[in-house]
Amino acid sequence: MTQANPNFEDKSGQKVPSVTFRTRKNDEWINVTSEELFAGKTVVVFSLPGAFTPTCSSTHLPRYNELAKTFKANGVDDIVCMSVNDTFVMNAWAADQESDNVTLIPDGNGEFTDGMGLLVDKNDLGFGKRSWRYSMLVKDGVVDKMFIEPDLPGDPFEVSDADTMLEYLAPGATKPQAVSIFTKPGCPYCSKAKALLKDKGYDFEEIVMGAGATLTSLKAVSGRDTVPQVFIGGKHIGGSDDLETYFK
Repeated sequence: MTQANPNFEDKSGQKVPSVTFRTRKNDEWINVTSEELFAGKTVVVFSLPGAFTPTCSSTHLPRYNELAKTFKANGVDDIVCMSVNDTFVMNAWAADQESDNVTLIPDGNGEFTDGMGLLVDKNDLGFGKRSWRYSMLVKDGVVDKMFIEPDLPGDPFEVSDADTMLEYLAPGATKPQAVSIFTKPGCPYCSKAKALLKDKGYDFEEIVMGAGATLTSLKAVSGRDTVPQVFIGGKHIGGSDDLETYFK
């Protein structure tokens, strides 16, 4: 298993490295600088070992994306995900993930990560040089707070998560509830329920029947075979009329 460098430095109070990132957007190369990312802004950064890797894909990135509106309601201008991957890999990962609210930045040469003192060898995994997992709050280009994962074998994930950062930034902040809705194309009651959720300010995951979800799945989770079926915070609310009652 990979051991972290035991001499990781908390760089709170220091400026972030000045780096030019090579990104690819709309089939064009676009340079993005550290100054563009951080100058005059409050930015949450989380860095991880690699796109498409299990913890990064299942938890780290999706949770920051899920809490993005809460972060922004508490003064954060942008959330940046950093990884020592090239822009093609990061773009493909962004398309594959729940990441609309997060800016994915490819630190392809590891310059930014090296400047943060967090570039480590993952040669035993065939990864080469990668970032140790960490998060930080950056204000106008200066590190305000860092959460660096402990020096343990493997890929610890204990302190760089979105909830830990939010608790530091805004203790007691109200977090959004997870909302899902099962729908069918052309269903007027589904449209009504979605409009009601939007009107109440709820973000939701739409699960369209026939696009990976079956009637069997719907019955298994809701006990019903009609749509829409709405779930809020793990609780089954029901159809559009049930949703209206819930909000009343």
